Amino acid sequence: MKPDVRPLPSPPPLAGEGRVGANVAATLAELNAQQHASSLEVLRVFLRLGLTSFGGPVAHLGYFRAEFVERRRWLDEPAFADIVALCQFLPGPASSQVGISLGILRAGLPGAFAAWLGFTMPSALAMILFGYGVTTFRDLSQAAWLHGLKIVAVAVVAQAVWGMARNLCPDRERGTIAVGAAILALAIPSAAGQIGAILAGGLIGWGVLRNGAVAQPGAPLAIHLPRRWSVAAALAFLVLLFGLPLLSAAVPSHTLALFDSFYRSGALVFGGGHVVLPLLQAEVVPPGWVSNDAFLAGYGAAQAVPGPLFTFAAYLGTVMGPAPDGWIGGLICLVAIFLPSFLLLIGALPFWDRLRRRPAVQSALRGVNAAVVGLLLAALYKPVWTSAIFAPADFAIGIVAFLLLALWAVPPWLVVVLGAVAASAMASLL
Repeated sequence: MKPDVRPLPSPPPLAGEGRVGANVAATLAELNAQQHASSLEVLRVFLRLGLTSFGGPVAHLGYFRAEFVERRRWLDEPAFADIVALCQFLPGPASSQVGISLGILRAGLPGAFAAWLGFTMPSALAMILFGYGVTTFRDLSQAAWLHGLKIVAVAVVAQAVWGMARNLCPDRERGTIAVGAAILALAIPSAAGQIGAILAGGLIGWGVLRNGAVAQPGAPLAIHLPRRWSVAAALAFLVLLFGLPLLSAAVPSHTLALFDSFYRSGALVFGGGHVVLPLLQAEVVPPGWVSNDAFLAGYGAAQAVPGPLFTFAAYLGTVMGPAPDGWIGGLICLVAIFLPSFLLLIGALPFWDRLRRRPAVQSALRGVNAAVVGLLLAALYKPVWTSAIFAPADFAIGIVAFLLLALWAVPPWLVVVLGAVAASAMASLL
């Protein structure tokens, strides 16, 4: 006879047990909605900064610190310092890269795009509109106000050289590296000479400046991305850097050549927006894509708009001689010059905390930074000085502009306006 086995009674259901699946789905939907809302918040905040952040990369970092560390408390001081250290280490526009990193911290990769879009688009649109104005008057040689913009560019680059040399070349070893880089860049006036100067500076720094590099402790970087994304982004950066020149040589396409030139410039610029000047000049002026007058006039105008100086690329794409030009060319150049920053940040963020503590890396970086000062010094002479200073009146306007920028701390946009007005007045009097 079989024993009478009866199933145990089921325990009473826990409160809400039947709704666990629904709760999980609701939580995931809420997180997605929060990320979307955070992306819109990032876009709104950075759009306001993009409309009001005058003064160049150093000033931008000050605005970011006040907004995100002190006011909104998105991150603390050590985390912000870590992000700035990474973006100073990588090539590209440091202030834009800090903004992209803050967007990743707040809302992931959608936040990165929102931060870039908000901070970049106001000045990019202004530069595209200025480019359309320049193309309306093709003969720029007789425009006195545009000549004033070129004179102001002399003062702006001189101030950048002066400030960067004080910070990045404080000793005779790095001063020697800077002078050697300037001589090499002038002797080989092409992208090859500039890249060679950067590589030589890094190698010399690695071998000579080791005693001065001390690893700095700090809290781990508070941004985490999947390693596979980082590896894929780093590989994409390298494939585009070395593959685009080969593809451009094999395929006769101006669009491809344009994207290659601006991508390479964005991938090899150490030291911020002003340093992109010699690289871009070597890429677009010798082939005849942009005249030297139009190039320097646009660079002068770029000082009068807020946001990153790299939006100068949008102007160059707009005034380009061969198609694509206009706003389409401007957008192509803008995307190409900023794309390396996105790929490098995604590729470097998970590994930066360990890498930045290595003395050899810091030594090489010191040499690279000194070489960057030399490249900017060479650019100050040619093409900036040689294309703008022709008479004592030009020199007078230039030194007054430098005085206003360096010692009186007059806003750059106001110096640009005053330079254009002064050059026009001089032209009417002389």
